[in-house]
Amino acid sequence: MAECTHDCGSCGENCSQRDMRKAPHELSKIKKVIGIVSGKGGVGKSLTTAMLAVLARRNGFNTAILDADITGPSIPKMFGIAEKATGTELGIFPVSSKKGIEIMSMNLLLEEDTDPVIWRGPVIAGAVLQFWTDVIWNDVDYMFVDMPPGTGDVPLSIYQSIPLDGIIIVTTPQDLVSMIVLKAAHMAQKMNVPILGIVENMSYVRCPDCGRKIEVFGSSRVDELAKQVGCKNIAQIPFDSSLTKCADNGLIELFEGDYLDSLFNAIEQA
Repeated sequence: MAECTHDCGSCGENCSQRDMRKAPHELSKIKKVIGIVSGKGGVGKSLTTAMLAVLARRNGFNTAILDADITGPSIPKMFGIAEKATGTELGIFPVSSKKGIEIMSMNLLLEEDTDPVIWRGPVIAGAVLQFWTDVIWNDVDYMFVDMPPGTGDVPLSIYQSIPLDGIIIVTTPQDLVSMIVLKAAHMAQKMNVPILGIVENMSYVRCPDCGRKIEVFGSSRVDELAKQVGCKNIAQIPFDSSLTKCADNGLIELFEGDYLDSLFNAIEQA
C-alpha cells in the first residue's frame, strides 16, 4: 500500500488514515466525547460508564450516555429507565434519567427489554452511527460512549465515525484479561485516540471483619498495565455489594462510593 500523504481527497475509501468522522445532529451540541472500552465483555465497562456519567452530573456538568453496545445494552436498567425513546420528523430524542442524564440505548427502542438484536456487524455499526447523527442531544458537556467489547468491525466504525476525545480502559486483575485489554489499548493508539485512564474492576474485596483487602483474582495488574500503555491515571473498583445492589435495582445514581473520583478529575483536566 502506498504511503499515506494525508491528502484524503486522493486516497481510497478503505484508507485507514482517511477522516471518516461524522457530524452529530444539527440540533445537537456536544463538547467532549469519552469512550469506555475493553478487550472483552464482562469486565464492568457499562458499570464504569454509568458511574462516570453520574460523577460528571454530580459535578454540575450536562451529561449523556451513548450506549453503543447494541447487542448487550445494560445502561437503561442501571438507571431504572422503563420508558421508550421517542422522535419526530426532526430526529430521535434521548430519555433522561432521574438526575437528568440523557441516555440513548437499543433497549429504549425494543418492545421488550429481553428481545435479542440478531444483526450482522455492518447493521449494528449503522445503528450506533444513527445514535450519533440522528439523536438530538442537548447541550452536553460530557458524553460517555459505552463501547462494544473487542477490536472488530463495530469498535472500528466508532473510532472512525465519532470524534472521541479520549478513552477509558476497563480491565480486571487476571493476566488473561490484561493481555486481551492490551489489544484494545493498542487499537486506540493506532487510531490516535488518547488513553485518559484505566479502571481495574473487581480489584479486591474488603474483609467485613478486619478490613483487610483480599485480592480474589490475584495481585493487581493495573500499575503494570498503565506503564505498558503510558497512562498515569488509574482507579480500582472492588467487589461492593452496595454498588451491585444500586446497579441491579436501577439506582446507580444513588451510589455514594468515591472509587472513580480521582479518575474523573483527570478527565476534566485532559
